[in-house]
Amino acid sequence: MTLRFAYNTNGAANHRLADAVALIADAGYDGVALTLDHHHLDPMEEGWERRAEALARDLSTRKLGCVIETGARYLLDPRAKHEPTLLTPTAEGRDRRVAFLNRAIDIGAILGAEAVSFWAGVPRAGVERGQALEWLRGGVSRVLEHAATRNVTAAFEPEPGMLVETVDDWSALDLPGLRLALDLGHLLVTGERDPARAVQEFAPHLGTVAIEDMARGTHIHLPFGEGDMDIPACLDALEAIGFERLVCVELSRESHRADSMIPQSLAWLRACRSA
Repeated sequence: MTLRFAYNTNGAANHRLADAVALIADAGYDGVALTLDHHHLDPMEEGWERRAEALARDLSTRKLGCVIETGARYLLDPRAKHEPTLLTPTAEGRDRRVAFLNRAIDIGAILGAEAVSFWAGVPRAGVERGQALEWLRGGVSRVLEHAATRNVTAAFEPEPGMLVETVDDWSALDLPGLRLALDLGHLLVTGERDPARAVQEFAPHLGTVAIEDMARGTHIHLPFGEGDMDIPACLDALEAIGFERLVCVELSRESHRADSMIPQSLAWLRACRSA
């Protein structure tokens, strides 16, 4: 089978969204991983629905699939990175995160997105793990309910340093309908699994997959060939399980050279398959 690749717009943060989509399409990708942000289809700004419909038309014209990402750093609070989260001590804060995620699902429905990906967050100092998990389960359940009404796949991403940082943490949530958003590089950071083997182990649960290079034990997304990831083995594993969804390249530190990194990354992945 032929894998389908997307590029995450958090790696084109210096481009207008329309220009980023054009670059991704012109490079030959099969889709876009859209990180909703203040400059890339701000989901909290008036007119979001109209802009989402226009983007849906553009993606359709270009025959591009889509995944929605929700990891923008300062979208909800300009003074605190990623806050509020599903673990924020105040109910108002947690409600704001749920509202944002539900809006992301609404946008995903308009775009025909294959999945909407989100994560837990980091507990504030003094918050016990049991309490944080209770808040998390409650918030995720509300998101899952909304996703079901919109027929959108909700996929949860284990993130190094967050409350849910490993695939085992994800499994322990045990929430029906919640798919796994698997970032292969994160497995190399936590050391919990060989990335290729994790693909095989969690094949029935995968909602979306992200790929990049990564140095073992260090959470920095690197261009292909600059880290310790066995990318060909990961691609082999994805092909072996018949993975048909988008495989999303995430290079969030490369926006300053997105014009070259977008086509370079796809060329590197294609070279892996032709070698």
